[in-house]
Amino acid sequence: MNELNPEKNKFISWPVVALMDFVTVIGFDDIIYNFQNQGLAVVTTWILMLFVFVVPYEMIVGHLGSVFSHDGGGMTSWVRHTSGDLWGYICAWTYWVSGLPYIVDVANSMVISFGWMIYGNNSLSSKMSNAMFALLTAIIFTIFIFIQHRLKNSLQVFSVIGGGAMFLMTVLYVIMTMVYLGKGGAPHTQPFSLQAFVPHVDMKYLASFALIIFAMNGSEFAAPYVTEMQDAKRDFPKAMWMLAIMTGFLTVLGSFALGIFFNAHHLPNDLKMNGSYYAFQKMGAEFGCGQFFLYAFAITQAIYMMAQLAVLLDGGTRMFLSDTAKKYLPASLTKLDERGLPINGYWLTTAICTFIMVASATLPNMNSIFNQLLNLNGIVSPYTTCFLFSSFILVRLHNDDYPTDFVYIKNNKLAIAVGTWCFLITFLFATLGIWPVDEKPGTKTFYHVLTLNIVEPLVMLLIGGILPLIAKYQRTHQNSHI
Repeated sequence: MNELNPEKNKFISWPVVALMDFVTVIGFDDIIYNFQNQGLAVVTTWILMLFVFVVPYEMIVGHLGSVFSHDGGGMTSWVRHTSGDLWGYICAWTYWVSGLPYIVDVANSMVISFGWMIYGNNSLSSKMSNAMFALLTAIIFTIFIFIQHRLKNSLQVFSVIGGGAMFLMTVLYVIMTMVYLGKGGAPHTQPFSLQAFVPHVDMKYLASFALIIFAMNGSEFAAPYVTEMQDAKRDFPKAMWMLAIMTGFLTVLGSFALGIFFNAHHLPNDLKMNGSYYAFQKMGAEFGCGQFFLYAFAITQAIYMMAQLAVLLDGGTRMFLSDTAKKYLPASLTKLDERGLPINGYWLTTAICTFIMVASATLPNMNSIFNQLLNLNGIVSPYTTCFLFSSFILVRLHNDDYPTDFVYIKNNKLAIAVGTWCFLITFLFATLGIWPVDEKPGTKTFYHVLTLNIVEPLVMLLIGGILPLIAKYQRTHQNSHI
């Protein structure tokens, strides 16, 4: 019996998988971003999307994770099994590269969190040039590649601490909001009426849905770890249910709480970049606690962002390299180090992230850079999620070929209809996300951002097209010497 215990200790439990996934799916910042876009109406949007998108999406991930419980490539494995090697590579590249703007965004957020810890205010943007902002972001990539390479179990440690702490801070924020209302505090949003929760449907509202979907997707990042679970077919769907419940709590009640401490009709222009810190700073002021809540959140945010960076660097790179047909990749990219980590894949990640950061640094100020990089995620990430729904549709079209212990929607026709619905709305809102929501239409900055929103994704796709050509050249060159 004792001989089995070391093996058991190597398994990842489903609550840990849920927390690892949680740090990539939703955070307090995601609530802030969409609160600025939609105001209190975002509460209605979150509730609607929870039922028509989040639960179906995460149960679809649970279904596919159960079907392919022995594959370590996550979504790339699912596409390769259902559509062949070429589509598997296309999915692997687009999925991996679509996560890179978010890695840049996370690294930026780490810089900002350190700024708040050092200065206790939002003055970092006035003290730092765009070039220094980009340089610090690149340094953070390098540090985290070293951490991934050297520290055993760093991924799980960061995820459990960061994910758990962020969830607890959000619960604290909601509880303190209820205490504030209970002692007779008035909401800062005035008028605070049902009308404030009704969405105003226009181009900006429709374009902002891309960021809503981006905020709620990412659960498939846990899929590469199904092979490290003791009973993935049974436990992976449990992790998805836990994730869906935490997501619902965080988005709906968190957004409501923001409407209590902020005037949703008059929000700061830099809310997306600094809003999370403003939120806890305001709460501390209301309860006479000074900067205590602000510093507690800044520390939590830094750890949470470290966890995100660890999961994104590791999980995303694994998805790209672990189950992609080798013939489409240069040999150096598939090389593993002594710990089995794709170290060259990490360096390619850093190079592309640096390009994205440098291109976006051409914008006039740090706030515009932050917003553009954030909204870029709302374009590329939902487009890639479409592969997930197409795989589910194909699995259900050939149901007998893909047996599973966990079945999401037993009626096949209904399951295919739900998968098709998720595919269509995801594709539509990703396309609308190209419209710059944070800039005034017709201005120079508006067209600058619009250009970046089109050019940056195209360059990332172009690099993906070059890699198979390099691999083909290497094979031809190698064969010519045999």
